[in-house]
Parts: sequence; structure tokens; C-alpha cells
Amino acid sequence: MKEVLVLYYSHDGAVCEMAMLIARGIESIPGAKARVRTVPKITSAIQSLEDTIPNNGPLYIEHKDLEECIGLAMGSPTRFGNMAAPLKYFIDSTLPLWLNGKLIGKPACVFTSSGSSHGGNESTLLSMQLPLLHLGMVIVGVPYSVPELSSTKTGGTPYGPSHVAGESNKAPISEDEKKICIAMGKRLAETALKLST
Repeated sequence: MKEVLVLYYSHDGAVCEMAMLIARGIESIPGAKARVRTVPKITSAIQSLEDTIPNNGPLYIEHKDLEECIGLAMGSPTRFGNMAAPLKYFIDSTLPLWLNGKLIGKPACVFTSSGSSHGGNESTLLSMQLPLLHLGMVIVGVPYSVPELSSTKTGGTPYGPSHVAGESNKAPISEDEKKICIAMGKRLAETALKLST
């Protein structure tokens, strides 16, 4: 089994749920397994708030997770049209991987959640792709052959899965959003398996 990394930061739970749906899509492809990881919260002093091993949930990401996996799905809540600081803090630490070209040629996708349909989902997805391009990764999006991309009344973009959580961040992930997440996981796993042979 070859592993595809699902890396995310979640504040209110929606991005975590999306990560699990993407992982489900990955694991529906024969020969692929999802490795789910997260990042710790940080303080305004830019240091970790938490121990190196979380009390529950996925383990915290390490550079070796990126090196060992054949692909990456990366998710974050939208913060003013960009990824959240804890995820960006980790991405900024990947200079050694960039210097050694460890991620060149691996496929990657991105996903996000915001409080409104105009909350910056698309700009967040596009800005999350920038460091992945610098790392030499191959960006994989959601094609319009996924029917829910054309019919969704909530989240979902060709740049990656998205969710609209509403002003109180309580709106459940819609059926269309769920299907788009699963389809993204499948496409990422299929692409990663093809590129890793």
C-alpha cells in the first residue's frame, strides 16, 4: 500500500471532517492508503501551544511524512483569503525539503472552509497552491466531470473542495460538498499511484 498524506488544520471541525472525507476517497482506490496528520496551534509569539504528541486525533505532521507519502491533500480554514497561520507556519519550515527537491513531481490538492460563500474560499485555495508549486508539486484540481461541481449550491470549486460553514460555523457539510471531497481524494490517489510507478 502506498500512502497519500492528508494534512490539515481545523479550528471548528469542518476542515477536519473534509479531511476525513478526502481520506475516505483515497482509501477507496486499490493500493492507496491515507496518512492523516494535523498541525498544532500557535501563539502570537509564533510557538507551539501544544505538546509534540496530541492527546487525541491525528498525529502532528513531520517532514518525514511529506517525504514518505506519494501525494498530499492540504486543508485549512479561510483566514482573510489565505490559509490559517498554524498551517503556514509548518509550510514555512519545509525549506530543507525544497533544497533537496524531496517533493518534486508529487501530486497535491488543497481544500478549505469559510463562514460565507464570499469568505475567500477560492483565493485561499489558490494561495495554498503557491508554496506547493515552489516545492515542485503537481497541482490536482476537481474536474467538471464531478457532477456536483456544477450543481452545488454550497461549496466546491475546480481549485479544490470547499465548504460554506455559515456565520456561526455550524452549517453541516452538504451532500454535494461531501461528494466533491470524496471525488478529490479518489482523483488524488489515482494520480499519485500513476506518478509513483
